[in-house]
Amino acid sequence: MTRFTLRASEWPIAIKVPLLVMLLMLAISFVITNTVLTRLAQTQERHLQTLSRAYLDGLGGTLLPHILREDVWEVFDTLDRARSVYAGLNAVTTIVLNPAKRVIAASDPKAFPTGQAVTPDLLAGLGVDGRLLIDEDKGTARMLDAVRLQGQAVGSVYTELDVSALMAERRSVLWQLIATNALLTLFLMAAGTWAVRRMLRPVRTLGSVLDRGSDGPVEIIPDAQLGSATSEFGRLFRRYNAMARAANERLHLAESLAEKERLASLGRLASGMAHEINNPLGGLFNALDAVKRYGDRESVRESSVRLLERGLNGIRDVVRATLMTYRQPDEPRSLKRDDIEDLQYLVQPALRQKDLTIDWRNDLGSDLPLPAAAVRDTVLNLLLNACAVSPEGGLVSLTADADAHSFEISVGDCGPGMPDAYRAFLENGSAASGPMKSGAGLGLWMVRRLLDASGGSANIEAGPAGTTIRLTLPFEREASRHVA
Repeated sequence: MTRFTLRASEWPIAIKVPLLVMLLMLAISFVITNTVLTRLAQTQERHLQTLSRAYLDGLGGTLLPHILREDVWEVFDTLDRARSVYAGLNAVTTIVLNPAKRVIAASDPKAFPTGQAVTPDLLAGLGVDGRLLIDEDKGTARMLDAVRLQGQAVGSVYTELDVSALMAERRSVLWQLIATNALLTLFLMAAGTWAVRRMLRPVRTLGSVLDRGSDGPVEIIPDAQLGSATSEFGRLFRRYNAMARAANERLHLAESLAEKERLASLGRLASGMAHEINNPLGGLFNALDAVKRYGDRESVRESSVRLLERGLNGIRDVVRATLMTYRQPDEPRSLKRDDIEDLQYLVQPALRQKDLTIDWRNDLGSDLPLPAAAVRDTVLNLLLNACAVSPEGGLVSLTADADAHSFEISVGDCGPGMPDAYRAFLENGSAASGPMKSGAGLGLWMVRRLLDASGGSANIEAGPAGTTIRLTLPFEREASRHVA
């Protein structure tokens, strides 16, 4: 289930694109609506201005002689007849004024009695040039036009029109535009969502395949979902399948090599145990034969018993060290001093085979939070490699120490030196790349895998006089119990 977040940068594309379409449509709708309403208002005002000017001009021409005489009844009569003629103009109030802005006559004589001066608020903002002022809140329009004789103003006519129908028309157009744009926006959002989800279907297919292959072999996309070989995703899927097959082959090879290394380790174990047990067995049989033949002699019995005891103790130690090395516990066991110390018994056959001397310094004290089995196998591999590359009668060394933060162990030999490729693999490589070449063995690969799992590092001092491999394993990260 996808976790919802308020951060827009983390939203999926299937949400971002429809939202972007909606925002663009809202912006376009706002611009279109504003433009249409502005043009409608301008057209309405222009037509209203023309009609109002025609109304006042007609009244002015008719009322001119009556205004000069200030004939109230004729003015009333003219206004009354004009009301029926210009009924479609919806004139609410019409007032005829003398030059002193006093009422000669009005269409509503009760509100504007004859001879009364009009209030300044009534004519506020109006000039005698016939300018039209519209009050959208009240739904009215006002105009004041001068009545002239030979260029001189002899009076003026004020009129107030009811334009609520025009305002209602504007509101109707506004709501029609809003409804139309809303429907269009919703339709485009739905179409955008459908189109984006359809375009992202191959991406979801690839994502699901990657999720299922995260814990094991990489899954191959089925041929039915590959699509056309000429499409972008078709080419991408085919390249992904090629990469997945190569990755699976490398994984299979790594597993095969690990299995071969386990078998090789088992062979070395069997060979070492056979050698270690066979040597004391010869002495035991000799001591037993001596007891059979000369058991009546006390000195022979005592020396034979001591020889039997030492031989049996040696066999017991070999078996104990072997069991501690190769038995996998149910839970990861911390590294102890004896885990390193017992490795002396396992490398004895390799030492005696070349008459090698070992310089052994194990300064470990308390238990360390590291997987004992993995560390022991790694150190054993380094010791066996050191014995293999050292010449006859050479020296092999081991130094183990720890501080509050890490465990450090060094294994040295007196061989001809380590090749640069092997050195680079241990110091900077990755166990995922596997052994470097056929015949190189898996010992170095196992060392590199422990370093990767524990977050450790390797430092190698290699030269013609020998090689020293120094491993540092920090305590902050727990090494995997399945490293070896």
